[in-house]
Amino acid sequence: MAATMQLQQQQQSARRVVSRSARVQRAVMVHASAKPAVMVNSCTGKMGRAVAEAAVGAGLDLVPFTLCGASEAAANKAVEVAGKQLQLVGPDTRDELIEEVKQQYPNLIMVDYTLPDVIHDMANLYIKHRTPFVMGTTGGDRAKLVADVVAADLYAVVAPQMGKQVVAFQAMMEMMADTFPGAFAGYTLKVTESHQSSKKDTSGTAKAIVNSFQGLGLDFDVSQIELVRD
Repeated sequence: MAATMQLQQQQQSARRVVSRSARVQRAVMVHASAKPAVMVNSCTGKMGRAVAEAAVGAGLDLVPFTLCGASEAAANKAVEVAGKQLQLVGPDTRDELIEEVKQQYPNLIMVDYTLPDVIHDMANLYIKHRTPFVMGTTGGDRAKLVADVVAADLYAVVAPQMGKQVVAFQAMMEMMADTFPGAFAGYTLKVTESHQSSKKDTSGTAKAIVNSFQGLGLDFDVSQIELVRD
């Protein structure tokens, strides 16, 4: 009898282990199959629209909302991107909306292409709602942005340039400045950067390159960068 009871207990224990293992496996499979959802702010601009279209083309879930300014939200209810209608959401309702969106899209990532004037407000918004984000908007205090993200212990990408070739070039320039400091001392430098007419601030990429040239010994300030807007 004792041997029979022991065998039954072992069988029950084995079933519990198998059941627990199956639950864990199902949970892992569900987590692994969940695609990231991307919410692009704001899709009323060229860059935001282009990124949203790229997200759809890559097979990601594009959240059907986009944060924008109060005047834009008042003037238009929605904008069409890649065949999808995205509802415009102004500052007065965005906090409530983000929490609702997070419930529906647990793997939500924010991508920001708004305006330099509101860059810190937007970053603080994402931090407040504990939402990972990509800051594609240039301008603001970049050191403060990074410090705020680190203090919040939140995942984020804060970079003035997203093109891999340009990022590689920037890395090369930084290595040159570290390896050969002052190598270009006495030389002159001219930097011209061109963007669409709606871009209000100086290119973050141009600023980063100027910093590297300063490390190489060139006497040049970011205020001397020539801006072309057409």
